[in-house]
Amino acid sequence: MENIKAHAFRLKPGQDLKQEIQKLVTEKQIKAGWISTCVGSITNYTIRFANQSNGSSDSGYFEIVSLTGTVSVNGSHIHISISDSTGKTIGGHLMDGCKIYTTAEMVILTSNDFIFKREKDGTTPWEELQVEEIKKQND
Repeated sequence: MENIKAHAFRLKPGQDLKQEIQKLVTEKQIKAGWISTCVGSITNYTIRFANQSNGSSDSGYFEIVSLTGTVSVNGSHIHISISDSTGKTIGGHLMDGCKIYTTAEMVILTSNDFIFKREKDGTTPWEELQVEEIKKQND
């Protein structure tokens, strides 16, 4: 894989985690990216748990212990794990409504070797990741 670029940034109190990630993806016109790392905290969460049609929300103080996923102007798919003050950890599909408490320090890596798309392919009822490899002149 050639042409990997890092986008390092910090989100600040009150910003919406998912909306700010998508804003960066749109501004940078990222066609194939993935979340390399994220640490921080949130005061509100909205997460869709496994096999549920709607998100669940709560407020309090939560540490972001994991954030992972693929991002693209053609659609993103991000999962989050958070822990409360007792260490209880939950996770699922990141939705709008996760508000930054103190910080979210992030690195998103991108490549011009691929285009990520989300399309139904018949294997599941959902739009799943489709990877298009960009052929170079010397390939």
